[in-house]
Amino acid sequence: MRLRAGQVAVVTGAAGGIGLAMARRFAAEGLRVVLADVEEEPLRAAADELIADGAEVLARTVDVGVREEVAALADAAYDTFGAVHVLCNNAGVGSGAEGRMWEHEPNDWKWAFAVNVWGVFHGVQCFLPRMVAAGEGGHVVNTSSTDGGVAPLPTASVYAVTKAAVVTMTESLYAHLRAEGVPIGASVLFPGPHMLRTGLWESHRNRPERYAKSRPRRTPYRSLAQWEAAMRDAGREITFTPVEDVAEQVVDGIRAGRFWMLPPSEHTDAQIRARSRSMLDRAAPSYLESFILD
Repeated sequence: MRLRAGQVAVVTGAAGGIGLAMARRFAAEGLRVVLADVEEEPLRAAADELIADGAEVLARTVDVGVREEVAALADAAYDTFGAVHVLCNNAGVGSGAEGRMWEHEPNDWKWAFAVNVWGVFHGVQCFLPRMVAAGEGGHVVNTSSTDGGVAPLPTASVYAVTKAAVVTMTESLYAHLRAEGVPIGASVLFPGPHMLRTGLWESHRNRPERYAKSRPRRTPYRSLAQWEAAMRDAGREITFTPVEDVAEQVVDGIRAGRFWMLPPSEHTDAQIRARSRSMLDRAAPSYLESFILD
């Protein structure tokens, strides 16, 4: 797909992190941008920043887990700009689950699925029919993660399961778009290849009451800064990928029509090979052994 000034990009989870970086990058290309996020004040700050830089912006507070709100976002985007060319289903949360899977609270799963899986599906269903009907070039980018999208991190299993679902959903979407012969591409994004400084670590700040925990956590939530300090105290230095690099990867991937927006990484490539070999050999998933806890 050619990105041209005047086109319209919709980004969910756009008030910060990867989403805001993508919105900035699209705006730098001259695209008009629709920003959606559940946090009103950071969203307004992000919109004001882009407007000050000369971008045409529409900002809407949206819980992507609520279909009606995503449908209203689509209506607002088309009412304001008349078209949508790029759709980035990027909003995501961590679940806050603790312990073994059989100890998890159902609401941890319900909330993570509402945002990470249903949010992507709502974006597809509320925007794609109009994008297809327009007959113009377009592209859909769904944000997954190497945690789940490649192989699960068992200590974050709820998140991993949702991100694995995003990969399969996007594969299916790609096949459906090709079968229809429409000029709309689909990609699955794996931000990285290293850790990212995003608000995902503090997702609990936006947890809706309908998905509230029924019992207190065993341990307090830990911020990214606290986690990073603990790793440093343990003698481990963590490498971070700038969110701007992820946004550049998205723009390059859209232009190239690249389905797998997966940055080069020896570690990730080794995981992919190990998982594939395990499946082909019908063997136990030994690639998880380093994560198995006593």
